[in-house]
Amino acid sequence: MTVAIFSLVLLGAIFMGMPIAFALIVTAGALMWHLGALDWQLIALQMVNGADSFPLLAVPFFLLAGEAMNAGGLSKRLVTLGLTLVGHLRGGLGYVAIFTAILLASMSGSAVADTAALASMLLPVMRQAGYDVGRSSGLIASGGIIAPVLSPSIGYIVFGVIGGVSITRLFLTGIVPGLLLGLSLAVAWWVVSQRDKVQPMERKSWGEAGRALLDAALALGLPIIIIGGLKGGVFTPTEAAVVAAVYAVLVGAFVYRELTLPKLYEAMLMAVRTSAAVMFLVAAASVSAYLIAIANIPAEVSAMLDPFKHDKVILMAVIMLLVVIVGTALDFIPTILILTPVLMPIVKQAGIDPVYFGVLFVMNNAIGLITPPVGTVLNVVSAVGKVPLALAIKGVWPFLIAQLIVLVILTLFPALVLVPARMLY
Repeated sequence: MTVAIFSLVLLGAIFMGMPIAFALIVTAGALMWHLGALDWQLIALQMVNGADSFPLLAVPFFLLAGEAMNAGGLSKRLVTLGLTLVGHLRGGLGYVAIFTAILLASMSGSAVADTAALASMLLPVMRQAGYDVGRSSGLIASGGIIAPVLSPSIGYIVFGVIGGVSITRLFLTGIVPGLLLGLSLAVAWWVVSQRDKVQPMERKSWGEAGRALLDAALALGLPIIIIGGLKGGVFTPTEAAVVAAVYAVLVGAFVYRELTLPKLYEAMLMAVRTSAAVMFLVAAASVSAYLIAIANIPAEVSAMLDPFKHDKVILMAVIMLLVVIVGTALDFIPTILILTPVLMPIVKQAGIDPVYFGVLFVMNNAIGLITPPVGTVLNVVSAVGKVPLALAIKGVWPFLIAQLIVLVILTLFPALVLVPARMLY
């Protein structure tokens, strides 16, 4: 009964057009009313407590790092490096997009910021070179969602705070799955690009490649600093976010000299706006999480999943299927905030590693960013690249299937995630 009330009120509020954060608050109020303990002061108190978290400070700083990278020329130099190294291959611009997406993802945890940067810089070049616009848009969108999976990831920060899981371990564990997503895109692009008659770009000389590598060296140093610092215990994920933001601002402003004061102001404004939305969502979701625990909803959901609990892999597969379905209708952060407090008790009870679950859960939600009808990242590519949304949706399917195959493989064979993670720890 409680699960039905929670689901009906939440879905009803969303379908009425209510913003997700307010829908979560209304749902929490409905659960309180059902339990006979409606208290608006308690709701306000839980919202303040939910947002009062030191690890969540990493969100605005990683967002600022991503915006500063785009405005300060770091992203542009990574694209140039990719063009120099692999642009001469058949379908080379596609490999450039994948290569650059992985590099950007290792510095910024925002799929939207990375996708916008890739689309603005690469789509015009791919269109001019004769590449299929829909397919190119789909590839760039699929590359953009590597950002929430490969460390550092805003999704891991939110999941870690809500689920009580080590964010540092999530960051380190997400490295291999993120790289596998990039590899799957390279394989899928190789398959679909064989039919293209596009002429490859002229091969660059070793001198040009060396100059491009030297020019991008400072940009390439950022992921090394972040991962090395986390691995060595030099700083926490929140401190890593501050280091990333300061590094991107200093390099963009004083080395590349492209990050002017007006650009820095715009970057900070974008980071603040996105952070405010994320923090309000987290605050609203903390109320729902509190009521979910009080109403014992995880126990009801656990009872529904009883037939699958005899096998961890089967249980994970069922949960992943559920998340895929939910991800087609809900955005990335709201899905994490709504489902984490429901699923984490079930996962722990079944003996599934919470860090392993967190990485696959975030990966699943990231893939939801390119699944119609919502497909936030697809909308970003469409808007930035001035491509009809229908073309982007049509072009994304080969890459969406490739990434879903990676998700299935990692679900069936947990050792592919856990063994490398233990080595990185």
